Amino acid sequence: MSVHFSGLQKLFLAVTLPLVIGARYFPNWESIDSRPLPSWYDEAKFGIFVHWGVFSVPAFGSEWFWWHWQGQPFPAYVDFIKKNYPPGFSYPQFAPDFRAQFFDPEQWAELFQASGAKYVVLTSKHHEGFTTWGSPHSWNWNSVDTGPHRDLVGDLGTAVRKRSLHYGLYNSLYEWFHPLYLSDKKSGFKKQEFVFNKLLPELYDLVTRYKPDVIWSDGDWEAPDTYWNSTEFLAWLYNDSPVKDTVVTNDRWGSDCSCRHGGYYNCEDKYNPGKLLKHKWEKCTSVDTFSWGYRKNMKLKELLNLPIIIQDLVHTVALGGNYLLNVGPTAEGTIPPVFEERLRGVGSWLKVNGEAVYTSKGSTVYAFLFVRPWKPVLELSAPITSPSTNVMLLGYPNRLKWSPIQSGGLMISLPLEIFVGDLVWTLKLDSVK
Repeated sequence: MSVHFSGLQKLFLAVTLPLVIGARYFPNWESIDSRPLPSWYDEAKFGIFVHWGVFSVPAFGSEWFWWHWQGQPFPAYVDFIKKNYPPGFSYPQFAPDFRAQFFDPEQWAELFQASGAKYVVLTSKHHEGFTTWGSPHSWNWNSVDTGPHRDLVGDLGTAVRKRSLHYGLYNSLYEWFHPLYLSDKKSGFKKQEFVFNKLLPELYDLVTRYKPDVIWSDGDWEAPDTYWNSTEFLAWLYNDSPVKDTVVTNDRWGSDCSCRHGGYYNCEDKYNPGKLLKHKWEKCTSVDTFSWGYRKNMKLKELLNLPIIIQDLVHTVALGGNYLLNVGPTAEGTIPPVFEERLRGVGSWLKVNGEAVYTSKGSTVYAFLFVRPWKPVLELSAPITSPSTNVMLLGYPNRLKWSPIQSGGLMISLPLEIFVGDLVWTLKLDSVK
């Protein structure tokens, strides 16, 4: 039987101390990395990631559609275009069909709140360069000038914040086919025309206009942080931006930064260290195991089921990480019902078991059961009990009977009749050492 404990979360309080008021940060990693992480992020534990853009129109393969069609061609993508679109068709021609005509930000925000998540991170710009707000630096390649003719970033942010959820924005540093980026790349990144004329003006606009609680940076790996001007931007973000005391960032700020510099660590997609880390980290993963963006041809067997998602959430939080679960909306602006079912399922589980995920209280320890017990007693060797120890099964009204084990730990009597389905059950042990 698999049993996992979440009392280890206490070890991470030290890395989420309140910010030192008035501290100034210099544009170097030693200074930037010394900034304490705002405490709200560690307390949040669970967030929703949303990958949405022009790639949601072909909705084939993954959100890397354009690259796999014309950057580093994959036969399946090339064949898809040949079979379904006329000769000479170009990727920007997908944009008018990214209409979001059924996008209801209030409906999305209600779903995210019902999932039990405490923060939401929306794609403001993926590697394709299309912005989901009216960026003045992305003329005619944004959601206000074409497609929905709507400020998707702003509309969702308003709805999310009404429900007291934190709002973050994903932003790709690079753009696959932007001519200025390609020119800088050809120079060996000795030039920074793209950075100063496109990337940074857009980032400053994004922060000052929408005041995000998270900047989820990506697309950094082709160039060092000095090319992206990362430390200068982060020094402004932490010192002088309108979110200087609340914003959190990840570690994707240059080819040598992952798991080393920035705010919390992502390290890589779907990262899990398998052990306690001294630094706050986050696991981002997707309900669709093949893609972050919506796919019209996804199959049920390719999606994470609810028990796996809950186990993954528990594993991540028990090791001090945050869990960021991704869904990909359609080009029409709907969240597929199968994704909605997963999110509401997580929320239902958290209503009963959430205290084990969100709280860590002194002498209280939680134990998660990943498989249904097959006998009416459970032996736990780790907790050190006292005469005042109480044992509860979350969602069950009565205290559980237990007895100490001479060699250490305790034996718990379980009400087997309530263990139905394949979810995760939570034992709560009060007054243990």
